Amino acid sequence: RAAGCDVAVLFPNSFRSAFIARFAGIPRRLGYARHGRSVLLTDAMPPLRDTNGRIAIAPILDAYNRLVAELGAVPGRRMRLFTNKVDEAAAEEVWQKFGLARYPEVIALNPGAAYGAAKHWPTKSFAELGRRLAEERGAGVLVLCGPSERGLARDIVEQAGHRDVHSLSDEKLSIGLTKAIVRRSDLLVTTDSGPRHFAAAFARPVVTLFGPTHIGWTETYHPGAIHLQEEVDCGPCQKRVCPLDHKCMTGLSPDSAFRASIRLLSGHREARRVG
Repeated sequence: RAAGCDVAVLFPNSFRSAFIARFAGIPRRLGYARHGRSVLLTDAMPPLRDTNGRIAIAPILDAYNRLVAELGAVPGRRMRLFTNKVDEAAAEEVWQKFGLARYPEVIALNPGAAYGAAKHWPTKSFAELGRRLAEERGAGVLVLCGPSERGLARDIVEQAGHRDVHSLSDEKLSIGLTKAIVRRSDLLVTTDSGPRHFAAAFARPVVTLFGPTHIGWTETYHPGAIHLQEEVDCGPCQKRVCPLDHKCMTGLSPDSAFRASIRLLSGHREARRVG
């Protein structure tokens, strides 16, 4: 209210976001007509629906573009992201500590998923993938983590049992550091979580391991991305915790992730040589 905003573009579909915009006195409030909040919006746009009248599974990126197009903005699918000097300095410290500059390739593994345990790929699978990338590619492998995932990162390094597989488990962590590391890396292998969008924005190759979530919701249109997902009769279920056997993730083999990684790394190396 104090800022005197003219327009609120509500990307979240929550009632709360519309309530705040309405009672902040913002005269134009644009968002999707969902969750009974149309009365709070001045521009209530109907969401896309499928032939059965249900909310269509479609990329959120396109849904956001539809909103801003109403304001006259030119939609686009190319994301951009930036790092600052502090982020880059922190990443350089990591590069120096683990001697990552000596490797022909640096590959980041991101095992975390704040959404819930259902998105997690088994620790032993990440460890096997990291070991193979180090042994067969001569790559330096760096396991990323958040503050609550330090133990997970340590376990992956321990199970990998290879001197060229490192982790951030004992580092000072931040979103900025993760961004800067993804920007520097030759490849990211990740669960369906935030860092995969960092890779798209920085135009870095990325293999994403999908389990309970629909790929269709979060498509980034990144040409350097490979999505891996097992077809299971119970999914994609969108559940945070698997009530069954978690076969959507346990069925994803380290070998399939390794082959996808090699495919992207080969293309990335060729692009760098041509560039």
